[in-house]
Parts: sequence; structure tokens; C-alpha cells
Amino acid sequence: MKRILVIDDEEWLREMVQMALGQRGYDVIEAPNGLAGVELARKELPDLVLCDVNMEKMDGYATLSALRSEEATATIPFILMTGMADNAGMRHGMDLGANDYLPKPFSLDGLYAAVEARIKIAEKVKEQAGEALDDLRVNISMMLPHELRTPLNGILAYGDILASDPGSLTPEEIKDMGLTIAQSGRALQRLIETFLAYSQLEMIRADPKKIAALREKPTVSAEQLVEREATRIAAEEKRSPDLKLQLAPMSVPISEGYFARLVNELAHNAFKFSAAGSPVTISLNATPDATVLAVADCGRGMTAEQITKIGAFMQFDRKTHEQQGLGLGLTIARRLAELHGGVLTVQSELGAGTTVMVKFPAK
Repeated sequence: MKRILVIDDEEWLREMVQMALGQRGYDVIEAPNGLAGVELARKELPDLVLCDVNMEKMDGYATLSALRSEEATATIPFILMTGMADNAGMRHGMDLGANDYLPKPFSLDGLYAAVEARIKIAEKVKEQAGEALDDLRVNISMMLPHELRTPLNGILAYGDILASDPGSLTPEEIKDMGLTIAQSGRALQRLIETFLAYSQLEMIRADPKKIAALREKPTVSAEQLVEREATRIAAEEKRSPDLKLQLAPMSVPISEGYFARLVNELAHNAFKFSAAGSPVTISLNATPDATVLAVADCGRGMTAEQITKIGAFMQFDRKTHEQQGLGLGLTIARRLAELHGGVLTVQSELGAGTTVMVKFPAK
């Protein structure tokens, strides 16, 4: 049963709303003013709040602001009731986070329509959030054990062999085992560095001073950095012939370390999700209002729905396609773009490829 909190200083109106909504199966609780309403909302966490605007002690705007400022009550749908629904007042309420207005006097049909519309929207949002959380749980449960154990198993297995019976091994076997241990170690190192980079960016994101400091360190000769990083990654993936570079000389408003990380994440993704023999094109150029880095592949591509779901620890079709990584690459690249005043966009077609563009504002 959905619980609705009615906040109004007129007792007869509260009783009328309680009776009307009670007939529709809602559990209605009441408060005679904003102060009492805020306390009741904190305690009961209702599914919807109906609140009058003009009240003593605390008016509807102050009540709304108080509830929006607390994590537990911030997302509760909130409808303001008022007999003076002028444009300025409505705009003020919407700016504070009101979901709807219900002008007084209202009919029962108007009351029902407003309440049911907001309840349905809230249920839909909750359902979508639940689906996203389920996807996240599945992705984490599938990827983390595999991604951490695979390189660790290689390190431990070959390390045990080398430690227990080195005399029975030929120099060539020792060399091969050493190479496997080194490769596994680098894979594990990349996983750890990726997770730490994501955590660091999330902390910087909440600190305006750190964000401002980031934007004061440009990368000069950015084309040289892109060429160096892209060439290295293509060689690691044994796909040097597939790399196509279209780089114009310029600087970008992001430090060398972070720009290298951004190029690294996008290039790794492009090679990972495309087949050997297909081109990966990386370009860097300027438009009148932006500096643009673009990474394009001819790989699997994504659907429009998948693009909207890009986020931390999200990988698509992992059950179908064996792939490595934590699903953090695009999220890290997007965070880096945003922290430096830029924007990351994804254009993709399933089965045809993906182009990721990062635009930094021109000075």
C-alpha cells in the first residue's frame, strides 16, 4: 500500500484528501505544518508528499528544500498545492525540486490524476534503477573473480614450479614461464591501476578546487603523446598494421598524465572490441570551438540502449563474448573529459563499429 503524506494547515482539507485517497487504497498520513511534515517524512518515508505552499512556521518551499537536502528524503515525489499558482511561484518550486503543482481549489479527479501520475513515474524510475542495479551486480559478480584470478593463477602456478623444481627445467622453459609471469603481472597491474584511477577521479569530482587545479595543466604537443601511446598499445595487441593516425599539431587543456590515460582507455577499447585486420583510426584536430580527439573502430558496435547504459563496471554481452577488463574504460574517459570542461560522445552501430569523440573547449 502506497503511503502519502499530506501537509496543510487547513484541517478540513487534510481530512478531505485523506478520505478521497483512502477510497483509492492509499495510506494517508497528515501534518498541520511544514515543521511537523518534515519530521513525519523523515520518520515514515512516504511514497509521495502533498504540501500546501502558504503555511505558518514553515511554508511549502522551505519544506520542499528541507526534504531535498537530506539523502533519505531527497527523491520522494513532491506535489505543491496552492491557490496562487503563478508562473514565478511555479518556477521557484520547480527549481527547488517540486515534481508537480496542484492548483487550489482542485477536483477529486484532478487530485487522483496528479497523485497517480506521480506514483506511476516513481515506480517506473524505481524499476529502472532496480534493473540497472541487477545489471551491475551481474557484471561485477561475473568479471571481478575472473579478472583477478586469471593473472594471479598464472603467477602463482609458474612461481610454484620455478621455486619447487628449477633444476628439471630447461633455460627455454624457464624463459617462457618468466614471460608468462611478467605478462600476468602486467595484466594484474593494469586492473589495479584502472580501479585506482576510477576511485581517484570520483574523489576529485566532488572537490571544485581540485577540478580547477586540473584545468591549469595543458599538454603541449598532444599529437606526439597520442602517437606514442597509440603505437605502444597497437604493438602490445599485435595490431600495429591496423593503427591509422590522423594527428594535427596542437595542445589540449588536460595534463599529460591524464591525457595519456584517456588515450590509453579509448585505444585499448577500440582494439579489444574489433577484429585483427580491421582498422582502428585515431585522430586529433581542431574546430573553431573545440579540440577533438576521436577513436574509431570497425568492431562489434553497440545498440542505442547499450550506449545509454554506459557506466562503471558495465560490460555488455559478457556471457556471449569472452572479454577482459572491468568495464571502466569509457567511464574513466568520460570523467576525464568532464573534469576538464569537455564532453565525451559515443556513436555506434551494432556490427559496424564505434566512434568515441572527446571534445575539449577551445581557449
